[in-house]
Amino acid sequence: MSLLASGSLLAQGSESKEKEMEAAWQAAQSSAQAGPATVKLGEQATLKLPAKEVFIPQPAAGKLMHAMGNLDDERLLGLVLPTGDDDWMVVAKYEPSGYIRDDEAKDWNVDDLFKSLKEGTEAANEEREKRGISGLEIVGWVERPHYEAASHRLVWSMSAREKGQPADAPQSVNYNTYALGREGYVSLNLITARDQVDANKPVVRTLLSNLDFTEGKAYADFNASTDKVAEYGLAALIGGVAAKKLGLLAILAAFFAKFAKVIALAVAGIGYSATKWFRRKPSGSAEPK
Repeated sequence: MSLLASGSLLAQGSESKEKEMEAAWQAAQSSAQAGPATVKLGEQATLKLPAKEVFIPQPAAGKLMHAMGNLDDERLLGLVLPTGDDDWMVVAKYEPSGYIRDDEAKDWNVDDLFKSLKEGTEAANEEREKRGISGLEIVGWVERPHYEAASHRLVWSMSAREKGQPADAPQSVNYNTYALGREGYVSLNLITARDQVDANKPVVRTLLSNLDFTEGKAYADFNASTDKVAEYGLAALIGGVAAKKLGLLAILAAFFAKFAKVIALAVAGIGYSATKWFRRKPSGSAEPK
């Protein structure tokens, strides 16, 4: 193939990706629910959405995730984005894992969790590379894992960069929060740049505190005689321990396959941040209701 033909194919691919992204954002605009409002998270919970934030429900959320290079995920509930100048995104998912016992949180060794997660990342990279996605390497904790037993909330954060990049290369961050329920858990994961995580993490912490399970679905509603118990414990939600014990490399793959591209959509052929795309009003379209 000539260089000219190769360049033409690359241009066509970039144009196709840009059209997919624009269509996904238009669908997001059409279905957006603006705060302040209370939005449903499936049949499991509700979320009180603050002002100056919008919630993108399914199926528009899935289209947007796919346009950003992610696999379809039936666990996805929706996305939360700012309507101002900030660049962040919160991904809401529900995992019907069953009731997760949280007693191991009293005894876990955070350093062991880090080591296990780092080792498991290499195995997860094999799957990423099959999909044509660059491998990642863990840089370190942004926030060490901690569990609030009274509210059944887990928070932890890890930074990563593309494998083989220099130490000063840009890092992406997943700031992970979880709310445990009777039948599984809801995750609200903040996607942002490394230098913005301290400024933006109050956003997701507020959302976490604004999440309420529906009647009968809360952690305290668990019935040991009838309810399913998860095959793994709380450490699985940090990734490495469960992956090592059960071979659940999908947990790690999901953690690293989340769309850090939102930090710089230029990699998808678009030179706009996600929030600028959202505020951009296509011809003939209405503002989010």
